[in-house]
Amino acid sequence: MSRTLILFTAVSLAAGLLAVNLVSPARAQKSTVSPLAYRERKLPNGLRLISLQDNSTPTVAIQVWYKVGSKDDPEGRSGFAHLFEHLMFKETKNMKSEMLDRLTEDIGGENNAFTADDMTVYYEVVPSNYLETLLWAEADRLASLSVDDPNFKSERDVVKEEYRERVLAPPYGKLGILIEQKSYTVHPYRRPGIGNIDELNAATIDDVRKFHGSYYRPDNVTMVIVGDFDQKQLDAWVDRYFARIPKPAMALPRVEVKEPPRTSERRYVEYNTNVPLPAIAVTYLLPPAADADAPALQVAETILSEGESSRLYNALVYEQQLAAFAGANADLREDTGLFVVQATMASGKRPEDGERALYAEIKRMQNTVVSPAELSKAINQLVTGELRERETNNGKALALGRAAVVLGDASRANSSIEQLRAVTASDVQRVMRKYFSDTNRVVIHYLPESMRAGGK
Repeated sequence: MSRTLILFTAVSLAAGLLAVNLVSPARAQKSTVSPLAYRERKLPNGLRLISLQDNSTPTVAIQVWYKVGSKDDPEGRSGFAHLFEHLMFKETKNMKSEMLDRLTEDIGGENNAFTADDMTVYYEVVPSNYLETLLWAEADRLASLSVDDPNFKSERDVVKEEYRERVLAPPYGKLGILIEQKSYTVHPYRRPGIGNIDELNAATIDDVRKFHGSYYRPDNVTMVIVGDFDQKQLDAWVDRYFARIPKPAMALPRVEVKEPPRTSERRYVEYNTNVPLPAIAVTYLLPPAADADAPALQVAETILSEGESSRLYNALVYEQQLAAFAGANADLREDTGLFVVQATMASGKRPEDGERALYAEIKRMQNTVVSPAELSKAINQLVTGELRERETNNGKALALGRAAVVLGDASRANSSIEQLRAVTASDVQRVMRKYFSDTNRVVIHYLPESMRAGGK
């Protein structure tokens, strides 16, 4: 099974599928969404359990959220959180390597994991009569993972190969790394989550064991269980398998560094031999995901970038034919986030012209409020994405886990949809004016090596 590094985002629906079903924001707010009727409790060792009983199907989703992501990687050791995403599937005191696959896939279920900036998440979806088995397995790999030299070296090689495949081989693979590195000056978000080959090579087994002891502990866990179970039985199983795991005496390390506000534009030009066409990325610092402006920023991203009818695609790709690709991403995180607007130029087009075209679309949203139809469409796209996510037990668990760990409050899962529906055209214009200033931007031109000598 491939253990992939992904940035955790809500599922969104293509614009074309929604165009036939647009409703006004006022009408949309009249429809109600049933709240996620979850329960939450904390064990004496600090582990937090969030559970939602739904006996409509005989399946259950188990998610274990460790509040450790790439921002927690030690200085000079990028990729450790990602490395442990892999190591957690190796042997434990009571399980052989890859036994999680056998406990899930062999009974018609699934399992996987993902690493992001702020957390690492492991999950299984199985028939509900196997819930106790998987709780035992998750407790076992929390309490007794074998962090030894052979496992460390084998999984380190896997992570290095992923870096070659995802960063070095694709034409624009390095651009994502550059966006992180150039956009942050002091915050550890500047380090690539996928890792760095030189730093991984320099790591020792003692480094790895120290990282494991620091973060893989019950008081750093939020476990989310959604599906077919009896609440009293679930609580008994969780107490049986997890309550016995001791909480370490040492304090949990937390990132205290804050990214300072930008006071002037910064510009970078980078070259690479396997870049077929010039590309541009412009980033703006954003508030944390829990900020009140987050919903309006999500709507702004959707208007700019969701589908072929979006503003950036329509202006740069379709009308002006400047770009082969144009898009945006509101990357909201626990700490300071990034709004990224990007374009890959069409053949023969100048990156300077693409950059000006990107700014023109930003200015248009700053100067003129979006239309009711455009606002309604964007909100519908976002709300539909959240509703589709919640059609499954695993999707409901993701919504609850994201709210609890990234936003700091599981109840935010029950207010996110109404917050999106409450966004107005004036809100969108306000956040565009607030965050998209000339002094709050980093500009990266990512160019073919052939342009270094002054070519076109």
